[in-house]
Amino acid sequence: MSARGMLSVVGSAVGGLIGWNEPVPPADPEVLRALFADLGVRITPDDAQLAEAVRYFQIRTGLPADGEAGPRTVHLLSRYAAEARELSRIRAA
Repeated sequence: MSARGMLSVVGSAVGGLIGWNEPVPPADPEVLRALFADLGVRITPDDAQLAEAVRYFQIRTGLPADGEAGPRTVHLLSRYAAEARELSRIRAA
């Protein structure tokens, strides 16, 4: 499934941030690449490719698309990644 499809499956609710109490992971490039990998998006070590993936994610989720992985972006990306992992576990069961 494509990243676009996964984001659609998981939902596009920026409002999902409301009430989420888990800590935000760091915006470290390797952490971001791992979160995108959970969504099925493989990103090379190229920082420009990572910034483009962040920008695309921001556009798809209604966040300001600046390509910077700030707290809101990382928080929402973490949430989507957790949902994608859960969906994978359900499909595997």
